[in-house]
Amino acid sequence: MKQSLQLKLSHQLALTPQLQQSIRLLQLSTQELNQELNQMLQENPMLERGEEGVGQSGEGPVGEGESPAPGQEAETTNRDESDSVYEEMAWGDRHVSSGSDDDDDDDRGYQQADEESRSLRQHLLAQIAMMHLSDQDRHLISFMVEALDEDGYLSLSLEELAEMVPAELDVGVDELLTALRLLQSLDPPGVGARDLGESLRLQLNELPADTPFLGQAKRLVSQYLDLLAEREYGKLKKLLGITDDHDFIAVRQLVTSMNPRPAASFSSGKTQYVVPDVFVRKVKGEWVASLNPDAMPKLRINEVYANILRQNRGSGGQLSGQMQEARWLIKNIQQRFQTILRVSQAILDRQRLFFEHGEVAMRPLVLREIAESVGLHESTISRVTTQKYMMTPRGLYEFKYFFGNGLATEAGGAASSTAIKALLRQFVEAESGSSPLSDNAISEMLGKQGFVVARRTVAKYREQLNIPPANQRKSL
Repeated sequence: MKQSLQLKLSHQLALTPQLQQSIRLLQLSTQELNQELNQMLQENPMLERGEEGVGQSGEGPVGEGESPAPGQEAETTNRDESDSVYEEMAWGDRHVSSGSDDDDDDDRGYQQADEESRSLRQHLLAQIAMMHLSDQDRHLISFMVEALDEDGYLSLSLEELAEMVPAELDVGVDELLTALRLLQSLDPPGVGARDLGESLRLQLNELPADTPFLGQAKRLVSQYLDLLAEREYGKLKKLLGITDDHDFIAVRQLVTSMNPRPAASFSSGKTQYVVPDVFVRKVKGEWVASLNPDAMPKLRINEVYANILRQNRGSGGQLSGQMQEARWLIKNIQQRFQTILRVSQAILDRQRLFFEHGEVAMRPLVLREIAESVGLHESTISRVTTQKYMMTPRGLYEFKYFFGNGLATEAGGAASSTAIKALLRQFVEAESGSSPLSDNAISEMLGKQGFVVARRTVAKYREQLNIPPANQRKSL
């Protein structure tokens, strides 16, 4: 094969270190940004934290026209999707809070801190230490404590646990079962159960023997819990030998008064605090976004090292490079917050009706529309709207919440999927418990209001809202 030399011209976009840093900082959340800055502060002596704002040594402040924050940090908790049994019993509800509790309740705050600092493991081991047990039983119960999940359930079978025990202990399933019974006698009631039914039964066993309908409640959780989840009340009444509706309601209420997550108060998952990047308020009839000063890092050039560098011009060496890096960082952080402010204001301008009237007034919005408005690329808008939050009079929202595709209306326009979901939720909340609305019925009701929504789309939105189907929403 003959070899030859060829010339080839091509265009390639090369990202400078400064641009790479700008992109990385833009996609970080406030918490991640602070972590990254802490690392940079340790590595670069030219940087230090300031008092008044970013860049007190000749660098401008981050953002323009910031106003004092009208509120403090907002607390959020993750939403967990409950299974059908939990939904039936209305247990484990999670919520988003847009503010903190009253500050004057100091005693309550200290009590909560003490409870959170004590884990389930510590709570159980403290009880085990006070029991008169053989060394083997003590070791086996402690071994099982380590196998509990965050809700207090034993997710592994006794056979699986037996295989994990060292062979020299010569422990079988019978010994583990004895240890399990001892574990299940500890506080909180229901801990150590292998499934929901067993946990509820253990809790019911703690009630006085003369508790009304206790026997029927135990039978229900032991044998017919799946029927309760499916709301097969007619079948349940026959199987439990109950003819009166009021008696059955009393049995159901007794069961649902138990705790499906016995260790929830000892959960290892800590509350996450979100610092809003932007505050939203109405000023002279217009919705205005302003940066949260508490979310903006306060950085400046270290004057001591800057003076050393000025006095040794041309021989700064490493300090000269670190000075340039510090200036880049301050400039990129300034640009980050200016971009966040521009994007947030563009969102406000387009979702003004949401802030006036709520979810039902949300309009369709895509990243491209905001990108064109502020003159940035869609990928940049995607970075800005991820893990960035705005505090509004209606609560705390991630920027991405305000985006959604549109659905056709009879008038030829488009409606936001968020608005459709809000109407769907309103329909379900107003329905009759004895005759819940089917997906077809909801589709027809939306059609009467001018929204063209297919039944399968209604089903998809209902599932996204964690609303069970009609047969599971039926009540007596």
